[in-house]
Amino acid sequence: MDGIDRRLIDLLRENARSSYAELARKVGLSAPAVHERVGKLEAAGTIRGYRAEVDHEQIGLGVTALIGIVEDSGADTDDVLTAVRAMPEVESCYFMAGVESYQLTVRVGTIAELEQLIVRINRTRGVASTRTAIALSTKWENRPQPGSE
Repeated sequence: MDGIDRRLIDLLRENARSSYAELARKVGLSAPAVHERVGKLEAAGTIRGYRAEVDHEQIGLGVTALIGIVEDSGADTDDVLTAVRAMPEVESCYFMAGVESYQLTVRVGTIAELEQLIVRINRTRGVASTRTAIALSTKWENRPQPGSE
């Protein structure tokens, strides 16, 4: 990966709907050359997908929470992950160093729905306990990071 690939990634993270012609102008290549480079980045798994960034409140998911999961000592990690992956409210799951095994980002419509989700997670086989923090507001998220050249 060279500087042009990194710049293409930065540009696509800013606006994934950019045309190849627009990207080409910004990196100083032809549109076919940019198309080929982006295709190689996709094939290599560097670019894993494209998605719409939405206002979660406007689609009825105004409550964001971070839930830490502590596994019990006899837990089967695969079972816990399978159960969590099946919960559509879970937006992301990180394996953590420290007391908590996983950190989840979840989105729900109401505090009552969050309570129900926490109960479901706590009833999941292999989960010893959870710790939840509720986000009061979002200052930013999914901010593109500049690539290093």
